[in-house]
Amino acid sequence: MKSFIAITLVTLTLGAFVLHNMYSTEEPSYTDRLDEIINTVNKSNTTWKAGRNPRWENSNLELVKKSFMKSEFYGVKKAPASSRIFHSYQSVKSAPESFDSRTQWPNCSSLNEIRDQSSCGSCWAFAAAESMSDRICIHSNGQKQTRVSAEDLMECCSDCGDGCNGGFPFATFQYWKESGIVSGGLYGDKNTCKPYKFAPCAHHVAAGKYPACPSGEYDTPSCSNSCVNGSEYFTDKSFGKSAYTVSGEADLKAEVSTNGPVEVAFTVYEDFPTYKTGVYQHVTGGALGGHAVKLMGYGTENGTPYWLIANSWNETWGDNGYFKILRGSDECGVEDEGATGLPA
Repeated sequence: MKSFIAITLVTLTLGAFVLHNMYSTEEPSYTDRLDEIINTVNKSNTTWKAGRNPRWENSNLELVKKSFMKSEFYGVKKAPASSRIFHSYQSVKSAPESFDSRTQWPNCSSLNEIRDQSSCGSCWAFAAAESMSDRICIHSNGQKQTRVSAEDLMECCSDCGDGCNGGFPFATFQYWKESGIVSGGLYGDKNTCKPYKFAPCAHHVAAGKYPACPSGEYDTPSCSNSCVNGSEYFTDKSFGKSAYTVSGEADLKAEVSTNGPVEVAFTVYEDFPTYKTGVYQHVTGGALGGHAVKLMGYGTENGTPYWLIANSWNETWGDNGYFKILRGSDECGVEDEGATGLPA
């Protein structure tokens, strides 16, 4: 009898242990995953350096994937080819070997501005509004320093996408041409019609200058036809004259060096948020989603050709808000489709 009781207790204890491991075991911290990614990149003799990503250190892989898919990384969608207008240069011999919009057009202050999309998948609207702002200045020979509103574009262009849940880059330039977009600066700006409503936060870096980003994404604000600076909404708008797409290294070089920055999109992998310096190319980790950014130049670093790109995660991320990505091999799809247009 005693032996039966002892065997029964052992069986129940083992069963409880198994059940605990089946249903109660927590996934390992993402800190180990970050360390693995960083070590792999920095030991691979690649063209860029990785660093710590404190935002996810107390999380786990499943939560990180869900967060990326729901928020800022899932911010760009590809429009059907039938809806796009392609522009191709017949000759690109005039494109210089290297180019930086900031030095080519020094009188355009928008070219030196890094914006912040906060915890909202509005990268598609930011990259578009930034490029539009730059081009208004460039094509007015520095006379117009308008900041096009990412907020207005995100709120009011229903055909462009789903606000904080992603959008279509090319559709933004069509909307600019057909409906116009009001002025809008950074969060807290009172001098433009519709500044951005969400405060900057620490994207994939330790909280410091900015607080940590919220764990979830913001809801898309409803479309408003009023201005915070007292301007009349419909007369405050700027318009585009044309909307088109540009693909491939040669045409993108010609486009950006002739007309100014272009909105591009690429696939984000797990190693990208750890970027610090150098020319990024995917080394390790799975795909997390799509991201839209502003391509503003190109060049070569230590023999490696790159595109110069402005991100929208404020100046504390990456290389003061910028990053370089491998040029000429369609790295992560960055050369697939540049969306752009000319101001009216």
